This record gives sequence, structure tokens and C-alpha cells, in this order.
Amino acid sequence: MTARFETLRYEVDGGLARLTLNRPEQRNGMTNRMVREAREALELAATDQTLRVLVLTGAGSSFCPGADLNHFTSGEADERLTSPDFQVTTLLHEIPAVTVAAVNGACAGAGMGWALACDLRLMTAGAKMNTAFLDVAVAGDMAIPWSLPRLVGAARARDLSFLPRRIDAAEALQIGLVARVFPDDTFRADVEDVLAALLAKSPTALLGLKQHYVMAERMGLSDFVDYEAERHLRIARSEHTAEAFRAFVEKRPPRFT
Repeated sequence: MTARFETLRYEVDGGLARLTLNRPEQRNGMTNRMVREAREALELAATDQTLRVLVLTGAGSSFCPGADLNHFTSGEADERLTSPDFQVTTLLHEIPAVTVAAVNGACAGAGMGWALACDLRLMTAGAKMNTAFLDVAVAGDMAIPWSLPRLVGAARARDLSFLPRRIDAAEALQIGLVARVFPDDTFRADVEDVLAALLAKSPTALLGLKQHYVMAERMGLSDFVDYEAERHLRIARSEHTAEAFRAFVEKRPPRFT
């Protein structure tokens, strides 16, 4: 299934959704229309019960450097955003599918906010990140002050926000901004390997674990332990778990249907 948008591509096949920011001539600079269309695409993903994984990336050699400043200073007409449009970040973080940001190039400002909202971040060795907002005299959007401290700690998050600078892939990996860094020339293939590994997991368990992480951020520890235990016992009685146990004993890959 492919949904038609002007500023991005949204394609679904075999439990995997690909959301590609598609303004390569502008390095995938963000416009209001892109934000609106990203929200619409992610709302489709949130209600698609066939999805297990969604990968967010950029067309061409850039992920998303933040707002397209040339666009916003040109006087060109653009859509006006409403409050729900800014929930792109929430959708990336909380939709049922596991979300993966494949950071294939420059990633800054609101683009960095979108990447940080995903469950996993994979980065090409030549890419760089930058909070960037203060350098263009804005406080920022897309929830970096919510996401960044959870990944790198409160003190480092403030340092990276109040004193913006380029963060290369090696540092991003070292401080916990990204899960894995891959060579530039094999990045696309390496990302596909990660996606395939996720898709090979039990759909029931994979989506259950994603929901556990979402709910853990909303609940106190005691309430979450009760919630997790009930769901764990229910999933453990599923046919997928039985198949995984059989496969382990028989020393073969599990076959989930």
C-alpha cells in the first residue's frame, strides 16, 4: 500500500512501513506541509493492525536539517499548522509499531526531534546531529527537551541545547543518542538487516514489548509491574510463544504465522 503525499513517501509492505521525507533538493528541509503530511501518514500507521515496524528516513543524502529556512523566508504560501500537527513526535514515540530512525545525513532542529522520538536510531558514519534551535533564535518544537534528557541525561541535554554544536556519529554513539552506527557505503543494507531482524520476531511479543515501553513512561512502578505481569502471562500463553519454545528445543528458527 502506498499513500500519496507531496513532501514524503509512505509505503507499506509485509508488516513494514517506510516513511521517507522526500524533498531531496532542499535536503528534506521541513515545511508546514511536511509536518501536516507526516502526521497524516503516522495516523494511518497507528491504525494499521498489520504493521510491526516503521522506518523513518530521508531521500537523498540528508535526513532532515530542520526547518527549510529558505522556504519560510521566501514569502511562499504554506499551510498553517494547528496543535494536533505537532503531535508527529508523540505518534513516532507511541504508535503500536516499533519505530526506527535511519539517520542517513544531516539531522538537526525539528528533524532531530523526530529522530529522538523513535524507538531506535541508526546513523551513518558521516552524518551529524545538532539541536540548532537557539542558533536561529527559536526555543524549538518537536519535543527535544522531553526526549533528549531521557537519552543522554539532564545535564548533557541542556549543554547540547543551550550551546548547539555538531555531534558526529562517533560521539552520538558514545553518549547514547543512537543505537548503532554503520559505514556510509553499507548503511542502507545494514538498516535493512536491522529491520529484517525486528520483523523476524514474534509480532505478538514485539508489539507487546513496544506497548510496555509506552505505558512504563505513563505509570508509577507498582502500577506498571501489575500491568506488565498481566500482559506477560497472556502473551506467554500465545501460540507464538509455544512456537518459539518448540523452535528452541528443535534448534531451528521459529516460524510465526
